[in-house]
Amino acid sequence: MFLKILIVFLISMVPLIELRGAIPVAVAMNLGLPEWLILVVAIIGNILPVPFIYLFARKVLEWGSKAKWQAFKKFCDFCLKKGEKAGEKLLKNAGKYGTFIALLLFVAIPLPGTGAWTGTLAASILNLPFKKTILSVTVGVLIAGLIMLGISLGLFRGF
Repeated sequence: MFLKILIVFLISMVPLIELRGAIPVAVAMNLGLPEWLILVVAIIGNILPVPFIYLFARKVLEWGSKAKWQAFKKFCDFCLKKGEKAGEKLLKNAGKYGTFIALLLFVAIPLPGTGAWTGTLAASILNLPFKKTILSVTVGVLIAGLIMLGISLGLFRGF
């Protein structure tokens, strides 16, 4: 059982895949884990990197964008541009809702590229307050997890 939990946990930590991929994979693989456990493990795995992303990702990516190894430089440039683009989108929507709600909604809507990693990177690029970012992203991940579990279990087939 530990290995099955570890699979869900590790998949949910992968950038751009996160719990949006971990939950459907766990349900599709029929791991024999209760749905509530899949949800909890995926949420924890998705939230665990958030403080580190906020504190270090921007610095590492800026350093990497000056690297001599072209593949690493391109990856860092891609991530920085993605974070900046997400930040611009957040600021655009923040006029209506405020940055807390805009970030929460950005993370909560389970679309590719709108998860905790991108949202936190965008928040760090925008210099949003640390505690506000962590809370907003955490609530967004909880909502996204519930949506993905519902989709994975076929609860929204009628829509």
